[in-house]
Amino acid sequence: MPDNYLPEVRNQYETLPYPPCDPQDDHHRLAQTWLEDLPMINHYCFAGKQSFQNNFRALVAGGGTGDATIFLAEQLRNTNASIVHLDMSAASIALAQERARIRGLTNIVWIHDSLLNLPTLGLAPFDYINCSGVLHHLADPDLGFRALRSVLKGGEQPGAMGLMVYATTGRTGVYQMQALMRLVNGAEADAQRKITNTRELLASLPASNWFRRGEDLYHDHHAGDAGLYDLLLHSQDRSYSVGELFEWLGEDADGHGMHLSFSDVQRGRSPYLPQMVLGRNPAAFTAGLSDMPRRQQYEMAELMMGNIITHSFYLTRDAGCAAPYGDPSYIPFFFHEPLTGEVAAQVFDSNRGQPFLLSHQHSGVSVTVNPGKYGARILRLIDGQRSFGEIFDLLRVNWKGHAAPPDNAEFFADFAESYETLNALERLLLKHPQAQG
Repeated sequence: MPDNYLPEVRNQYETLPYPPCDPQDDHHRLAQTWLEDLPMINHYCFAGKQSFQNNFRALVAGGGTGDATIFLAEQLRNTNASIVHLDMSAASIALAQERARIRGLTNIVWIHDSLLNLPTLGLAPFDYINCSGVLHHLADPDLGFRALRSVLKGGEQPGAMGLMVYATTGRTGVYQMQALMRLVNGAEADAQRKITNTRELLASLPASNWFRRGEDLYHDHHAGDAGLYDLLLHSQDRSYSVGELFEWLGEDADGHGMHLSFSDVQRGRSPYLPQMVLGRNPAAFTAGLSDMPRRQQYEMAELMMGNIITHSFYLTRDAGCAAPYGDPSYIPFFFHEPLTGEVAAQVFDSNRGQPFLLSHQHSGVSVTVNPGKYGARILRLIDGQRSFGEIFDLLRVNWKGHAAPPDNAEFFADFAESYETLNALERLLLKHPQAQG
């Protein structure tokens, strides 16, 4: 194994496989990972045109006990796609393999190795690479990223990545607690003794402690010894601000030149948009923030929000890899909750076509939205089968106004704010008809 991580890191995951799981749970529950939903991957990485039928290849690098691997394999079960699960922990792989056995999944290849060795493993290029919670545990995360990119498909139909790394602002209390435990544990080498010390101290902390103040943001320390150790006792752990990610991986002069599409679990990119973070009581200057560069908006929103604990995002060659709004051939569809066109139309017409406060229960977002003249009528016709062009044609066929009905460009302009709001929450996505099969 390469020495780009501390030996303690590998020992940790052999002793305490992560994320903690009971394979028997797979008899009755499928763990889902946010970035690995195929409709999301299709929308943000393949311009909505990926059918996942043509020998699609996915790599889960640092797959641990298998959440992302199993979720991908289940979705791709009835295709000719294949998934490679790679991890340096034999104990973690064993748990993932048992989960796959229980589910009868045969489309996974298992590799016990470090992602740093990817350039030497002779694997064919991948259409999609997941690497969640791994790079921030390497001594040189950029070396790890370069290893991933070496096996990513290039050419006219390039591959994409889904990454997750720790976020600095939201983990402020975690890093203070990690520093505290290093002082408390000193030269202690026994992992169980460290865990016991940490649990005892957590039970004694004053309410003023920063970790205690923000404890509702974190869950791992309640998920057994493996979760507590990974959160508060990890030997090699760093985090990133959104600005640092743009500098490292993005289109800045010193970056890797890739496009970043952020999507926080359940909230989409709304925590990265100042106008949505401050939606209920926006400051007077907020209206001008949406005209600022995307990176600057995201940096401000991260600091405003304060509770982004991980950055989840897709990396693609450029912004053109996302499904484009404004093309009438694309099919809009609701996602991530059982939303129908009729229900959405009622919500967006609650103030009879005037701006209204959208309070979204699942994400916690409250934001004022202008539905435009036709927003509710367009939403009512979205069924996951009709394209925008077909929806607009239906509106024109039933047109009752005195003036001529709007053309496609006018409909798109009128619906833009409604689409952007729902898409920012990952509740409205797009697919191209060729992705149907």
